[in-house]
Amino acid sequence: MQETLKDMPAHEFKKAGQMVIDWIAAYRDEIESYAVLPQVEPGWLYESFSKKPPENAGSMEQIFEKFVNVIMPGVTHWNHPKFLAYFSISSSGPAVLAELLTAALNVNGMLWKTCPALTELEKITLDWLRQMIGMPESFWGIVYDTASTSTFHAIAAARQEISPQNIREKGMYGGKRLILYTSDQAHSSVEKAAIALGLGLENVRKIKTDDKYRLRADLLRENIRRDRKNGQLPFCVVATVGTTSTTSIDPIPDIAAICREENLWLHVDAAYGGSAAIVPEYQNVLEGCEEADSLVMNPHKWLFVPIDFSAFYTRKPAILKEAFSLIPEYLRTLEDHRVENLMDYGMQLGRRFRALKLWFVLQYFGRQGIINRIRNAIEMAQDLANKIDQHPDFEKMAPTPFSTICFRAHPHGLNDTEKLNRLNKELLQTINEKGEYFISHTRLNEEYVIRIAVGNIQTDQHHLNHLWNNLQKTLSKLY
Repeated sequence: MQETLKDMPAHEFKKAGQMVIDWIAAYRDEIESYAVLPQVEPGWLYESFSKKPPENAGSMEQIFEKFVNVIMPGVTHWNHPKFLAYFSISSSGPAVLAELLTAALNVNGMLWKTCPALTELEKITLDWLRQMIGMPESFWGIVYDTASTSTFHAIAAARQEISPQNIREKGMYGGKRLILYTSDQAHSSVEKAAIALGLGLENVRKIKTDDKYRLRADLLRENIRRDRKNGQLPFCVVATVGTTSTTSIDPIPDIAAICREENLWLHVDAAYGGSAAIVPEYQNVLEGCEEADSLVMNPHKWLFVPIDFSAFYTRKPAILKEAFSLIPEYLRTLEDHRVENLMDYGMQLGRRFRALKLWFVLQYFGRQGIINRIRNAIEMAQDLANKIDQHPDFEKMAPTPFSTICFRAHPHGLNDTEKLNRLNKELLQTINEKGEYFISHTRLNEEYVIRIAVGNIQTDQHHLNHLWNNLQKTLSKLY
């Protein structure tokens, strides 16, 4: 009787585990047999499941059968080589195995003592990554879940530095209004952080960009001086290496110089573009970032690590700790004076063993293997961008510094913006509705723009060639 109250028996786990591993291996090998986009309507899964929780135990065979037959038809396949939307996020074999081990260990790295291996492997792998992207030893790293969380922590640290006692003890009240600066192409997480931290959207200055969608340093300087003159308190600038819509690179050296002069915290969002710096000929994309107070890059975007994994670096970990450290008695240990407890550097207490999957990836592929794969993605994207440039009925809408292409169909003689927007929206929807490919869009100066992001570890040249042929054929039918 007592045995039934314990976990799944080892022999049953082994049998079920082999079934799951076999399925994953086949899925990864045969993923192109799936449509990228599921052909389901909203609410379909609600109708397939009972309204009440299961009362009695079920077998793994039954559970897994329902996963395959009911849940899988509604899955969007981000690991698919024809998933080219947003920023392609694909996991790799070694990282999938690491996630399995992470779940099996189920450790919590809130303190060094609660899992020494987690804390120390996180520091080791982030230092390796720091070296790979060419950042200085002064950059201290920690893992958060996403770049949105990393940016939140950066702005919180900047707020702590500008007003260390008032903010932490008394909150946002009275006094000068804190002003945050970013570009009109920055990720929405900057504004969300402003909301969450009590700054308010009115105190976020969205600086206009140039014709290549890069933050204009001259306008940044003007805005800072105007705000100071009006009695407000500028405190932080968020710049971007690889903006969300176009992957443009803000002029970091110029922005860093302004931040030095004005004594502002500089945070660089390199969530996407930072990985490219691992490739020697692209390391210059992070020029000036060595002077940033903080920087984020996401291995789950382009380093074949499954979501979620955001690498956050700062030259001022003590300020970050001041902003967040709060230690109740039940979390004190004898080792505290000799170790770093990662719970002190952020909102979360519980921490997953995320470093394990990055370690697996770095060990399995090696630096050179990662360089070759990122370089290949960029070369394939540049080839497609050149084809778009040469076609009379298509045009690029932004530079292509990495592996994301912004373009639209623009047939000869059609110059009405609204008609062009409708045509391109229909072109994208026609491609996506078949489910074979998934591409996404953005708007630039009110113009509807199609985006293709190359970065999936499985994507090859023939996938892009086939998509390009489909785009041309579809356009010929639509116009």
